[in-house]
This record gives sequence, C-alpha cells and structure tokens, in this order.
Amino acid sequence: MKLAFFIHSLSSGGAERVTANLANYWADKGGGVSIITLADVKKDFYRLDERVERIALNLTADSGNPLTAIVANLRRIVALRRELKRVQPDIAVGMMTTANVLLAFAARGLPIVTIGSERIHPPMLPLGRAWEWLRRLGYGYLQALVVLTQESCDWVRQHTRARTVAVIPNAVNWPLAMHAPVMPPEEYLVSGRRVLISVGRLDTQKGFDLLIDAFTGIASPAPDWDLVILGEGAQQEALMLQIKDQGLKQRIRLPGRVGNIADWYNAADLYVMSSRFEGFPNTLVEAMAHGLPAVSFDCDTGPRDIIRHEVDGLLVENGNVEALTLALHRLMTDRSIRQQFAVRAVEVRGRFSMEKVTGMWEELFEEVKGERK
Repeated sequence: MKLAFFIHSLSSGGAERVTANLANYWADKGGGVSIITLADVKKDFYRLDERVERIALNLTADSGNPLTAIVANLRRIVALRRELKRVQPDIAVGMMTTANVLLAFAARGLPIVTIGSERIHPPMLPLGRAWEWLRRLGYGYLQALVVLTQESCDWVRQHTRARTVAVIPNAVNWPLAMHAPVMPPEEYLVSGRRVLISVGRLDTQKGFDLLIDAFTGIASPAPDWDLVILGEGAQQEALMLQIKDQGLKQRIRLPGRVGNIADWYNAADLYVMSSRFEGFPNTLVEAMAHGLPAVSFDCDTGPRDIIRHEVDGLLVENGNVEALTLALHRLMTDRSIRQQFAVRAVEVRGRFSMEKVTGMWEELFEEVKGERK
C-alpha cells in the first residue's frame, strides 16, 4: 500500500509532528510513503526516515487580495494533482483543514482514496466565509475524515458533508528522538530547584499569559520552583515583558525551541498546559509518557481525553487562572501526590501507543477502500 500525506509544511508544530511520526512508522514497516508540502523543505523541523519521499511544491506565497488568493489556490490544486498522478498513492491523507480542501478538489476523478484530517477542534479556529463553505462542500468529496475527539466528530457531522468520520487520537511518541537545536537543560536550570514545565508555540492559543499570571500567584508560596516555557512564536516579546513586570525574570525562563525535549521532560517535576483550546495536545501526552504528572485547563478539546482527573493529573475550569493557581500549588507543595500521579501518568504509553493508533488508521484504510470498490 502506497501512502501520501499532504500538509502545508513540516515546520515545528503538532500536526507536522504527527505527520512525520505516521510517515516514519509506515516507511519502517516497508510501505511506500510520500509527504507533499506547499512549503519548501528548508522549513522542515522533523526528521524523516530516508525511505520517505519528500516533495515540496514551493507554493506558499501570501495572497494580497481575493482574486490572487483564488489564482494561488488553483495553482496549488493543479500542482498537487500533478504530483498525485506521478506518485500514484493508494491513499492520500490531508493534514489540517486547508490541506484537506485542496486535496479533495485535486484528487477528483483520480483512482485514489482520499482522507482528510482535522487536527484541532474546528469551531475554535473560524476560517472565514469562503473557506468554511469550501470545507462544507469539499469534505463531501473525501472518502473519510479523521478527527481527534468525539466533540469534533459531532461538529463535523453537523456542519460538513463528510460521509465517514472516524475518531482517532494522536499516538504518543516515546521515546522522543533528538534533533537540532540541542539545548542542555543544565545550562538554563538552577541545580536543586524544582521545575514546572510547559511547551508550545508562543501564541494566544497556548495561554502562556494566563500561565504566567497563575505562577505569579504561587511564586512566593513555592519559592523553590521555577517555570520553564519551551517554544517560540509571535508573543515572545509580550510574554517577556509580562515576566519583567511581574518581577519574575529569575524564576521564569523562555529558552526557545528545543530538539532534545525529552531531556527537558526528564529534568522537570510537573507539566502544565494553559491552552485556551486544543485538538489533541501532543506535548501533554509526551510529558506524561516521561513520567510527569500534569495540570491542564479543561479546554476544548483533548486534555479531558488524556488526563484522568485525580488519577494522573488535574483538570481545572478552562480560563480560570485562580483554579489553575490552586491546582498547581497543591501539586507543587505535595511531593507524595506528584509521585502518585506520576506512576499512573506513564500509562499513556499503552493507552495511546503508536501500534494502537496506527491500527485504527489501518482499519479505516481498509474500510474506505472496501467502500470505494
């Protein structure tokens, strides 16, 4: 079976990581695998198995107005269709909304099974009238659509023409591979101090501004703890200013993006997720797989499907900074509870194993191939 994945880029991000992981898994199993992106390979962050065919369309230029946007997307559809004809995959999988829509139109009439994949809860990221209409129409041309949670499944069934919708979570990637940039934790952390860690793009979605506010409330009651936020993004300067204004430059660190994230998980004592919304957060699963208890906002969607409240972590009301502060304080000041939760946290390795999740994908492949025949 030949597989092709289509995604905007392989830059640092959750959907990009999932794409690389799935492609590497099936390439290792001996299948023919291709990854097609709109972006240039220079933007690649994740390492691919040498057996994965890497195809870059180099069609990411921004559109200045609606007319140029239409022309640009028609060019993308034509270029993608040309590559699909050349590669001739049995199954082509789109990763994220716009890729799904472009794939739906590019593969029309070709002898290829097409599957879309939503990587975040759709209503959390409105696309605008034109793309919402294209999603509603285009999803009817796909043989199936994969979503991460039941909430997303219900939304897609109600708002699009998708024919088959399957709920398949992200697989935990454990142990994590190391790649550049490598930043040794010991160069940034103070020996003997406890570490609260969070990971993600420095943007509004991830809620790091709320996390800094929460940490400010426990900085004095937990004087032996520091907060580390790994990632990069547009909000970096604003977050650094917020940290300065709170007088916590010595307690909160933003080292940037790292490729040896397992080393940082191993150096930490507790994981926190402050996102305003998610799909199925990879970093939360990865942190727990490395034995970290977790505290998270109960946002839509994902955390409630991963954290078992009072078993391996704590869920708090979404956006409630005071509740987050109290939950963090409880775990930061009680080592026995952290240890109790940590023992159960590693069970995500089995709950979301690569073998289990790819098995769900393969069942879907067989189902839609049978329906197409």
